[in-house]
Amino acid sequence: MTSATILTIIIIYFGLLILISNIVSKKDHSNDTFFKANKNSKWYLVAFGMIGTALSGVTFISVPGEVGNPDLQFKYFQFILGNAIGFIIIAKVLLPLYYRMNLTSIYGYIEQRLGTISYKTSAIIFLISRTIGSAFRLYLVVIVLQRYVFDDFNVPFAATVLISLGLIFAYTYRGGLKTIIITDTLQTFFLVSSVFLTIIFVCRSLDFSAIEAFEAVKNSNYSKIFFYEDYLQGNYVVKQILGGMFVTIAMVGLDQDLMQKNLSCKNIGEAQKNMFTFTGIFVLINIFFLSVGALLYMYAEKNGVAIPMVDGVTRTDYLFPEIAFKHLSIIPAVIFLLGLTAATFATTDSALTALTTSFCVDFLGMDKAENANNMQTVKTRHLVHLAFSFLMFLVILVFNSLNDKSVVTMIFTVAGYTYGPLLGLYGFGLFIKSKTVNDKLVPLICIVSPLITYFINSNSKDWFGGYVFSFELIIVNGLITLLGLLLISKPATGETRF
Repeated sequence: MTSATILTIIIIYFGLLILISNIVSKKDHSNDTFFKANKNSKWYLVAFGMIGTALSGVTFISVPGEVGNPDLQFKYFQFILGNAIGFIIIAKVLLPLYYRMNLTSIYGYIEQRLGTISYKTSAIIFLISRTIGSAFRLYLVVIVLQRYVFDDFNVPFAATVLISLGLIFAYTYRGGLKTIIITDTLQTFFLVSSVFLTIIFVCRSLDFSAIEAFEAVKNSNYSKIFFYEDYLQGNYVVKQILGGMFVTIAMVGLDQDLMQKNLSCKNIGEAQKNMFTFTGIFVLINIFFLSVGALLYMYAEKNGVAIPMVDGVTRTDYLFPEIAFKHLSIIPAVIFLLGLTAATFATTDSALTALTTSFCVDFLGMDKAENANNMQTVKTRHLVHLAFSFLMFLVILVFNSLNDKSVVTMIFTVAGYTYGPLLGLYGFGLFIKSKTVNDKLVPLICIVSPLITYFINSNSKDWFGGYVFSFELIIVNGLITLLGLLLISKPATGETRF
């Protein structure tokens, strides 16, 4: 498929999203609509749309790419099982708390439980974490677009990033969450369809029936799921499940992005229905993504397709687009492009809306202002939305100059450091009911904790007999934060209600 064809499809795709946005937000682009979708979202639309937000282009490209690593294979499914446990905990513990307190920003809980400075600190942690994480995810798709489209037109990488963020801004800045729930439903449809159709097209290329494909994947060198031989290694099953569980609690349950969609449902019952349905679909879709990875490596072996290299570094992230764009026919290539674009932009548009909401609510107090929906506050919200788009642009440029790893590994490694303090703050608030904290010292604890965690991680092999941390590093960070909060705690003066 030529670069001109790919570019034409992308233009049509974003034209459709912008059209939907204009229809949805034509009569109502107030802050209530942007922040909460007027608390009238259908749970089944939220559940389906959240698949696209939770998966992103990382799952679409990086997860299948890592299947070929003999130390990884289907290891990621261990992490997914931990994710599923985390989603259930969120539905049963955190969502009832957020609904009981009628929150717009979930960090309002920290304000009431620990104090204003702790509240602002939590919101800042989210802003930093989500900006970095979403920039990484968008970076993955932009480098694919750059390699297979914009390089042919001599468009610089920075311009490609700016165009991508500009298009996202164009269909999100007015309707916010209300628009995203509709557009993400459409994008998730493209994402899910592309996974199943890719499997069908690759199986046809390999002359596999559905049963033969299942047997081939099961009997291949890529399908090992559980790694329990050596607990010192990062792929050990217990580490992966625990890491997946706590990463999910932090990156979903303590993150304004996905929780904002849950809080747009009419009541707690519908929000929990949404989470349980979403969990089942999420696990199933990830199984198919891993299967795509195994089939792609079989296809590459059969047809002599080499894993692409960039600046002398093997990049498994490029294997899927390499096969889709250069070795399969036009229809599979179009389907791949739609799935990749949908996966990544469904994540980024949601993140930009959540970042804007958090800043406007947690720092500008728009949910408490008497004139929260007047023209001036709406204009301010537009400026905040634009500012976060530009900030993400800068982060992607920095990341592009530094990164030489698989993006999926990088995202969850960074999350272990940035989201760990949120785990500690909420853990203290929920389980240490008899104490409160010296509010002024909380920012110091949240800065020191990731530094100590990094120091421990850097020396773990020498200190702990060869032990290598994986995704469970976030637990260590959370515990260090919790211990730090206990050191600056004091008996609560009144009854703790939450």
